[in-house]
Amino acid sequence: MTTVCAALVAAVVLVGCGSSTGLDGDLTDDWAAFAPAGPFTPAAGVCQVADFTEVVTLAAYAPVECATPHRVETTHVGVFPAARATAPAGGSAELRGAFADCDAKASGYVGDDWRAGRLRLAVAVPSTTGWASGARWYRCDLAEVSTAEAGAVPVVRTGSLRGALQGASPLRLGCQRSRGAATRGAQVLTPVACTVRHDAEFVGVWKAPDRPFPTRDADWAPVFAGCRSVIARYAGVPNDADLRYRTGVVIRPPGAGRWRVGDRGVRCYLWLSHRSVTASLKGAGPAKLPIRSK
Repeated sequence: MTTVCAALVAAVVLVGCGSSTGLDGDLTDDWAAFAPAGPFTPAAGVCQVADFTEVVTLAAYAPVECATPHRVETTHVGVFPAARATAPAGGSAELRGAFADCDAKASGYVGDDWRAGRLRLAVAVPSTTGWASGARWYRCDLAEVSTAEAGAVPVVRTGSLRGALQGASPLRLGCQRSRGAATRGAQVLTPVACTVRHDAEFVGVWKAPDRPFPTRDADWAPVFAGCRSVIARYAGVPNDADLRYRTGVVIRPPGAGRWRVGDRGVRCYLWLSHRSVTASLKGAGPAKLPIRSK
């Protein structure tokens, strides 16, 4: 009997043999059922070493702790309607809705509108194979970039972006020094400390309505007007016909491609074409932004 019991123990089939371990001989009633197999879904609050990609496959998914060097941080994972048979196309209402959700979630994640910093938000979706297997998620990816101007590239960073724009931050946009660009009327902006002589300052974000991307001067007029309203609120001056004689405006809208997927946030800057200052003009009021007579 001892030999038989030893053999059964070695086979992990314990059915008694005079044991007092409390086993009842039923190998199924004390184990929780395995969860049903399902499609791969990425996690939020993790980072990726690789640069952003619009389509994420299981094979390429390699999350890391955000304390290690990385380029992208996932701030939120949302869900498309389960009944949808194919991934939404660029410019579709579903993808614009996903971007709007990511926009709000990312801003909450960093503690302010993410556009107030050197940050870029993008939405990733499952591969065709993933979609066919039942994946319906969209991933909200945020990255630190080298500049808020053209030519920005992702920065390899360590540390999470959670709460990164709550208060003072090296990521936060602020005072700028401008220089003329080759394009008519355009300005190139370079960040400087507000105590350094400068002629421009980031004032906030204006959200454009859901309309086609502006292509004509008449289309851009409401965008400039929207940014002027942001300037007035920031500087503490009236938003009236005299505002254009107090300060100019520089706008940084999303590109046509980002506009198509739902990005409607326009970065707004006040611009002193006729002088420079050595302090922030936040809340400065009419005395510090007087109406120019010429």
